Amino acid sequence: MKLQLTFIFFLMFFNFCFAQNKQTSYKDSIEQWHEHREASLKSETGWLTVAGLYWLTEGENTAGCSKENKIIFPKGKADDFVGTFTLINGEVRFKTASGVEVAQNGKLFNSGIIFNDTLEEQSVILAHKDLRWFIIKRGNKYGVRMRDMQSVARKNFTHIDRFPVDKKWKIIATYQAPLIPKTIPILDVIGLTTETPFGGTLNFEIKGKKYHLDATLEDDDLFIVFADETSGITTYGGGRFIYAKKPLVGNSVTIDFNKAYNPPCAFTDFATCPLPPDQNKIPLPIKAGEKKIQSLISS
Repeated sequence: MKLQLTFIFFLMFFNFCFAQNKQTSYKDSIEQWHEHREASLKSETGWLTVAGLYWLTEGENTAGCSKENKIIFPKGKADDFVGTFTLINGEVRFKTASGVEVAQNGKLFNSGIIFNDTLEEQSVILAHKDLRWFIIKRGNKYGVRMRDMQSVARKNFTHIDRFPVDKKWKIIATYQAPLIPKTIPILDVIGLTTETPFGGTLNFEIKGKKYHLDATLEDDDLFIVFADETSGITTYGGGRFIYAKKPLVGNSVTIDFNKAYNPPCAFTDFATCPLPPDQNKIPLPIKAGEKKIQSLISS
C-alpha cells in the first residue's frame, strides 16, 4: 500500500513538474521572441534609425543641410549640399555634389540610377557620414527614406513595456479562406488606400463571445492589423500588428496575442504604417503583447 501511495505521489509530482516546465518553456519562448524583436529594432536597419522621409517631386530635388535645398537633411548631419535626386517617370537618379563623399557598399558613388520599377525596393542604399538613404514607393509617390546610425531614438531606447506573458491569450481560431482571390482596401497613416491581397478571416471566442479578424496575405503568413479597447490608453493608438501561420491543412490557426507588437509608427514619425480596418477593431481589452512607447525621442 505504501509503495502504491509513493508511486501515485511521484506520478502527481512528475505531472506537476512537467506542466510547470511546459509553461516555463512557453514563457521563455515568448521572452526570446521579444529579445530578438528589440535587437532588430536597435540594429542598423531597425526602425529606431529612421530619421527622415522626404517625398520627391518630378524633376530635380537638391538635398543637404542647407535650407536652400528642396530636401533638407537633419541639421549638422550632412554637408550643406550633398547632391541631387532626379525623378522622371518613376525612375530616380542621384548625382553626388562635387567634393562630397557618398558611398554605396563602401565604394564612392558619383551618379546613377538608384530606383526604378525593375529594381527591388531598397536595392540601392547610399551613405554619407552617419546617414543612409534609399527610395520607397507608396502608391504613385516616391520618397527618400533616411536612416541615422546615431539617431537619438536609437541611443535612448532601452526596452518596450509589455503585458505579462499569459497563455490564455494564445487563441485557437477557425480560419475562413476567401472563396476566390481578392483584395481589401487598407488605409495608411499618410492617407493612401492600398488594395491588399486578402488572406482570410479568423473567427474565435473569448469568454463565450465571438470575434473575428481579417488578415492580409504575406507569402504563406497571415498579417493582422488590429485595435482593441486598450488602444490609445495602454497600447499604441494606431493599433498593433500580429502574424499567424496560414494552415496547410485543416482550418485551425493560432493567434498568439502575446506576440502583438507596435507598428513602426510607434517609434518614428517617418513610417507609412497601415491602420486597422473597421472590422478589426475588437470591442475587448486585449491585455497582451507590447504596450505603447512612453518616451523615446527626447535627448
